[in-house]
Amino acid sequence: MFVNKVYSIYYSATGTTQKIVSFIGENIAKQLNVPFEKINFSLPKNREKVLEFKEGDLVVCGSPTYAGRIPNVMLPFYKNNIKASGALAIPVVLYGNRNFDDSLIELRNTMEENGFHTIAGAGFIGEHAFSYVLAANRPDEKDMEIALTFVNKAVEKIKNNEEIPSEPIKVRGNEPIRPYYIPRDEHEHAIDILKVKPKVDTSKCTNCKTCAHVCPLASIDFDDITKYVGKCIKCGACIKKCPEHCRYYDDEGFLYHQHDLEKQFERRAEPELFY
Repeated sequence: MFVNKVYSIYYSATGTTQKIVSFIGENIAKQLNVPFEKINFSLPKNREKVLEFKEGDLVVCGSPTYAGRIPNVMLPFYKNNIKASGALAIPVVLYGNRNFDDSLIELRNTMEENGFHTIAGAGFIGEHAFSYVLAANRPDEKDMEIALTFVNKAVEKIKNNEEIPSEPIKVRGNEPIRPYYIPRDEHEHAIDILKVKPKVDTSKCTNCKTCAHVCPLASIDFDDITKYVGKCIKCGACIKKCPEHCRYYDDEGFLYHQHDLEKQFERRAEPELFY
């Protein structure tokens, strides 16, 4: 397989997806001795154009897992704005220690439908957007070692195969794709957190507006950062990137779900690699 440039492209609100996807792409490019470029479309201004790739390009495409799938508000961009005419692709997803469910197979299918040939895939773990203790500080050193193993295997496959595989890379997931995961309380009743938004501790806030700058939907009002002018997808960017730790949740259902995840999934999940 012929590669003359490697790209890492991703949505990454808190930086965990960016860390893994950038590492994989950059190290594949180093081993193949070809140019490398990163494209971060986390912010609205970076999602205004179509990304087009051609034969000879290798695209490492990353997405976090939200409720077991590609984030629903980002899915249209993945489906409509990332196009190829014969480029190779490696779909990679990050998840917060619970499960990536169908996010990887959904990303793989989307890339295949958009003109890519998928040759490998992976599910890695990142600190959960809702928590500081669930998969805390991941991806960590051990994860990066596994990511390097993945790089080596992908490069070996590229160098040792002249022909592009006729079938998409086989990954774990369900077809048809399952609905988004629904959190439930102790009585198995669904918990609706769709309209829940973080609050602001105004006694600590310095009005630096970091939260408004990092919101991937531009939903925080620049003139009054306690107000929302759009949807909140609970990505964690405004909370985890606030220098004064001003933002927090107080919704009872959300907090139950957070603590339930922390209790049920405290074990260390391990990356899954497909090549």
